[in-house]
Amino acid sequence: MRQHKVAFFAAALGASAFALSACSAGTTTPDAAATSGASEGTAETSEKPANADTLVMKVAFNQPETHPQYIVMDELGDKLYEATDGAYDVEVFPNETLGAQRETIELVQAGTLEMAYVAGPLLENFNPDFVAFNLPFVFDSPEHQSETTNDPAIVGDLYDSLTDQGIKVISAFHGGVRSVYNSEKPINTPEDLEGMKIRVIESDTNIEMMSLMGGTGTPMGQGEVYTAIQSGVIDGGENNELIYNGLKHDEVAPFYSYTRHLMFPDYLIISPAVYDAMTPEVQDIFQELLAEARVHEAELWLEQVGEAKTNAEAAGATFNEVDSEAFAEAIAPLTASRLTSDTAKSLYDQVRAAAE
Repeated sequence: MRQHKVAFFAAALGASAFALSACSAGTTTPDAAATSGASEGTAETSEKPANADTLVMKVAFNQPETHPQYIVMDELGDKLYEATDGAYDVEVFPNETLGAQRETIELVQAGTLEMAYVAGPLLENFNPDFVAFNLPFVFDSPEHQSETTNDPAIVGDLYDSLTDQGIKVISAFHGGVRSVYNSEKPINTPEDLEGMKIRVIESDTNIEMMSLMGGTGTPMGQGEVYTAIQSGVIDGGENNELIYNGLKHDEVAPFYSYTRHLMFPDYLIISPAVYDAMTPEVQDIFQELLAEARVHEAELWLEQVGEAKTNAEAAGATFNEVDSEAFAEAIAPLTASRLTSDTAKSLYDQVRAAAE
């Protein structure tokens, strides 16, 4: 991380005009500097202080600094700064520093925050058709997921549908493969989850999914989960190995059971006003860097999942396979019940067709 980066937590929450004024005020706009610098091919060293016109775009994130999505976005900031001759930069705020994901979406909508990583199901609250990508077993692999959720021919209209609500989706990242973990016992069948309160992301789809799996879905922010399990408010959660170990949930819920029920994307959203203020040249640079970031993120996931499992086992956690067919059968009704619009059905069919 460069020394010139500025972490203004108070500004992130209080100075709602920062992002917009940085794009429009002053005699030299960020894009004016970007166009000049990019055309000359000038590279900046990582120690160079930001100039007065640098727009440092804040990114809210609910995971630690070791997470692949944090790493690739931090790297993107360095590359973007160099490619735009210091006109744009990125500062990532991890560990829910700027609030839980639902709150950070509202900050982006208000123009207080430039960008945020948000879990796929949360965008169902703004357009229910996003459900097509949040259903069990819709993606066959991380590669299949990335290719389809970043294909403008498939997702262009869906992503554009949120612009009028102050949200622009600019990239979909792999969010891992989610399985159930709890504080009581290994889970083998849906019957084993009976009576258990399992934390899920706040969406009706996820609550219904957990009910079909045998448990009771309990929505809450990620930052509350450890204490909630520790105090007995909930019995466990459902997430990938990185989050399970990285947030130390293995300490309070040592039984991780490979239900592998979900592989939904995490979206990077940006304020439309901030994105629209970029020149087409800078937008192209940004999109190219995001494509590079997705490739590197996939590589990091492969590396870190094995490490996370090893670390969790060292902390006393156990991992077990489950009756996959029993869970698949239990969850099956969810797909039919949630694909209620022609658009959602078309999105789902396009994704499945791409897998064939």
